[in-house]
Amino acid sequence: MTTHSDWHKADIIAALHKKGTSLAALSREANLASSTLANALSRPWAKGELLIAHAIGLPPAQIWPSRYFNSEGAQLARPMRNRTR
Repeated sequence: MTTHSDWHKADIIAALHKKGTSLAALSREANLASSTLANALSRPWAKGELLIAHAIGLPPAQIWPSRYFNSEGAQLARPMRNRTR
């Protein structure tokens, strides 16, 4: 089985800059604090990963394969939490 590593944080930030945006700008567009999306770079957060991946134009699993597939290549369950306030 071929394993693929997650993108480096700097590569994600560079990809966003190439698309003309930043983590802070994406955060604000999603009505989040400007530093919130940076959390997705260091720990799993499905919503944040989706926002970043959409801006880059790739599926989140391509950017963070370790968060979506186990060592055998099987897809991991990644349910999004439904938060109500």
